[in-house]
Amino acid sequence: MSMLKLLGRNILRQKGRTALTLAAIGIGVASLILSGGFVEDILLQLRDATIRSQLGHLQIYKKGYFGTGGQRPLDFLIDDAESAERAIAASPGIAVRTRRLGFLGLINNGKGELPIIGEGVETEKEARIGSSISMLSGRPLTVRDDFGIIIGEGLASAMKIKVGDPVNLLVSTRDGAINTLEFKVLGIFRSLSKEYDARAVRVALKASQELTLTSGINAIVVLLENTDDTSRARAQISNRLPSELEVKAWPELADFYQGTVAFYERQFAVLQAIILVMVLLGVANSVNMTLNERTLEFGIIRALGYTGRHVFRLAVLETTLVGAIGSALGVTLGVVLALVISAIGIPMPPPPNSEAGFTGAIRIVLAILLKSFGLGVAASIVAALAPARHVSRLPLVDALRRGV
Repeated sequence: MSMLKLLGRNILRQKGRTALTLAAIGIGVASLILSGGFVEDILLQLRDATIRSQLGHLQIYKKGYFGTGGQRPLDFLIDDAESAERAIAASPGIAVRTRRLGFLGLINNGKGELPIIGEGVETEKEARIGSSISMLSGRPLTVRDDFGIIIGEGLASAMKIKVGDPVNLLVSTRDGAINTLEFKVLGIFRSLSKEYDARAVRVALKASQELTLTSGINAIVVLLENTDDTSRARAQISNRLPSELEVKAWPELADFYQGTVAFYERQFAVLQAIILVMVLLGVANSVNMTLNERTLEFGIIRALGYTGRHVFRLAVLETTLVGAIGSALGVTLGVVLALVISAIGIPMPPPPNSEAGFTGAIRIVLAILLKSFGLGVAASIVAALAPARHVSRLPLVDALRRGV
């Protein structure tokens, strides 16, 4: 307690210098919290949009399908979907599961034709998984739309297709025959991926099976109640699935997301390093000036019998206490600014390979708060080492002469 009182008195004696040091540390810590919370928000929004636009948390395929890149979907049909769904149902934390049938073919509107990537979906269940897919015009599919179709934004623009237009899908069946069906365009959608929207169409699962002349599916998509349970659910489902099936988690299917995460993490690391250098320089300058002004005081302390080690420890402890106070103020400032900025919102442009912008925010994450606080204190300690070492090793005669 006596040491804390001494430290407190020394800090309060230099009110101006202490205020400058506290400001440097506090602003630096608040900057770390804001930048870290911003990046965290971007990554979480991107993660949720990735999961809830196309992928879900888990997808079950026949072994070998994923290796083909989806280029031969009808060669990898799951004929016994019930056994796979029983394995899924036995795992807790499942929000919804749905079947899909992928197919490749051509779309024709009487004016031209383009290659497409088609999906047959269970409409009501798919609406829960694909909640991040936005309808630009028209409406999504419902259970009553046996021969309705929704089309990606890029594909509709390229073929000048509007809601209400009739289109024909032409596909090659599993046996190599050619089949075609006419559909009515019910809506035009936009997902997270611009490339996907440039070729994608969706129809009801029953219609896709009639179009491809099959009763099978090639994927079961699973949405979990909690994204953090992905690894656990994958392991549980894998252990119960028939041997010819495999489970893929959403990170394996989202190459774009992984690249974006790596980009933002490196960007944040550089920004964090810049902020820390600025804090370190600001604190070092203030501490150096303060300790030099107190050289006579430290000389008197040593003349009274204390060693240079005591002086060094006293100087470092004072700066550590200032660093802790400044970091606490910085955390408070960062949290307040995060709440204010999040309430206003940060308009963000579309990410690469996307047409949709979004509103950013600053997320308050306990790990970021603790890390920022720790970095603020650590930077203060590092900044104090060299000046403290200098005054503690200064010859006693030179230290006392400073006051003459």
